[in-house]
Amino acid sequence: MLSIQRHTEQRQQQALSPRLQRAVWLLQLSSTDFAHEVQSVLGKNPFLEGEEGDGNEPAAPSNGERIEPDRVADSADGFDGSGLDGLDGSQLISAPDLPLPEGVDASAAEAAEALLDAVSNDSWHSDGLTRMRRAEDGDISALDLMAAEPTLAAQLHAQLDLLSLPERDSALARAIVESLDDDGYLRLELTELVDLAELEPPATLQELKIALCRVQSLEPAGVAARNVAECLTLQLQAVECPEMRALARTIVNEHMESLARHDVAKLARTLHQSPEQIEAVCERIRRLDPRPGWRCGPAQVQYVVPDVIVRKVRGQWAVQLNSAVVPRVRMNRVYAELFQRHRRANDQALADHLKEARWTLRNVEQRFATIVQVAEAIVERQHRFLDHGPMAMRPLGLREIADALGLHESTVSRVTNNKFMMTPMGVFELKYFFSRALTTESGKTCSGTALRSLIKDMIEGESSDAPLSDADIARQLAQQGVRLARRTVTKYRQLLRIDPIERRRGRT
Repeated sequence: MLSIQRHTEQRQQQALSPRLQRAVWLLQLSSTDFAHEVQSVLGKNPFLEGEEGDGNEPAAPSNGERIEPDRVADSADGFDGSGLDGLDGSQLISAPDLPLPEGVDASAAEAAEALLDAVSNDSWHSDGLTRMRRAEDGDISALDLMAAEPTLAAQLHAQLDLLSLPERDSALARAIVESLDDDGYLRLELTELVDLAELEPPATLQELKIALCRVQSLEPAGVAARNVAECLTLQLQAVECPEMRALARTIVNEHMESLARHDVAKLARTLHQSPEQIEAVCERIRRLDPRPGWRCGPAQVQYVVPDVIVRKVRGQWAVQLNSAVVPRVRMNRVYAELFQRHRRANDQALADHLKEARWTLRNVEQRFATIVQVAEAIVERQHRFLDHGPMAMRPLGLREIADALGLHESTVSRVTNNKFMMTPMGVFELKYFFSRALTTESGKTCSGTALRSLIKDMIEGESSDAPLSDADIARQLAQQGVRLARRTVTKYRQLLRIDPIERRRGRT
C-alpha cells in the first residue's frame, strides 16, 4: 500500500545578482569590447563622464574621480570571482535619459550636458567598427559601397539560423563555429569548449560530439574537421559510387603517406586493387579541398592591443598595465554632490543611476587588477620563456594560477581569454602560456609549446634533399627521451602551419 510522507531538507545554494552575473560576463570580454560597453553606459548615466587627454595619459580635472592605471593592481577589494560558473551575464546596464533633480544650477547643468553630448559623439565617431569612411568632400567613400564577402563564421551562423535548434543545442553549435580557424578546422579539444558555451549544467562530451556532427553537416563540406583525414572524409560523402567512396575513405584514413607520395603501386598491392582503379580514386581525392575555410571571404582583421606590457627592470621581469586599454571614465562630482544635497524620496531612478556609476568604476578597477595579478603570476612561472624562448616554456595549468592567487579556476580561464601580453619576444594571448605536462623517459616534464618549438627547429635544420617525415621526427624525439606518437607529431606540425614532407622536398 502506498503512503505519502513528508520530510524537510535544508540546504544552501549560491544565488548571484544580475549585477554579479554581468561582472562575470564583462570579465571575459576583450579590452576593446569592454571599452565599448563602458562607453554605452557612459552615454546613458548622468553621473559618469569621459576624460579628455592626449590619448596617452588620462587628464586630471579637479571635479572628478578617475581610474589610475598605476594603482589598479592595488584596488582589487578582495574580488576573486569564485563560484561564478555557468552565468550568461545577459542583462546589460540600460537606463533611459533622466532629467536633473531640482535645484541644479542651470549653467552647471548645461555645461555637464554639453560634456556628456561631446563624449557620446566622440565615442560614436571613434568607433572603428561602425564608422563609415568619408571622402574629402563629406560624401560616403566608394570603399563603403563595395560588397563584402561573408566570412566563414557568418555563413555557418546563417545556416544554423535555418535549423530551428533548441537554445542549448544552438549555443553548443555556435561555440564550435566561433572556435574554427581560417582553414575551417577545429584545433581545440572538445572538452575545451565547455567553458566557451557557458551552459548550466555544463555540456557533456556526448552533447559536444552531437554539436560537432551538426556543424560538420553544414556547407562548405569538410568544415569543422579536426585533421586533414577527417576533412577529406567529410567531403567524400558526395561521391556517388559506393565502391569508390569506400576505397577513397580507406586510403585517406589509413594510407595518407602513400597517397601523398603518389605511390600507386604500393596502394594497389596493399588494397588488392588494380593500379588503374587506384589511380582513379587518387585523382578523385586530389579534387577535394583540404582547406574549406578558404572558400569563404576573409575574416575581418582584428588588431591586437596588449592589455599588459612586460619589461625587464633591473634584471627582473615587471608587468605593467597598458593605460591605453583602461576606459577614460570618472564620476561627475558636480551631479553627484547636487543630487545628494537635494535628494528626495521620489528620486529612486537617479539613486539607481548613482549606484550603477559607482559599480561601473569599481568594476573597471577590479577587472584590470585581476588581469595584472594573473599576468604577474604567469610571468613569475614563465620567466625562462622570456629569457630563452619557447623551448624553455614550462607546463602550466589554470589551477596552479588559481590556487596561487586565491581565484576560482573559471575566473582565470575568463581572464586569459582574449587578453594579450606584449613581451620582447612578441605579443601573446595569455592562454598561450598554458599547456599540459608531457612526461619524458627520465621522469621530467615538458610542455607542448616546447615540443612544438623543438619540432620546428628540427624541420628548419633538415636537408632540402632529404626532409624529415613525421615518423622520422617521432624517432628523433624518442632518441632524446620524448616519446610522441606519429599522429601527435603531425598535429603539432599542422599547428605550426608547416607543410608535409612532400611539399618541403627540394625547397631551398
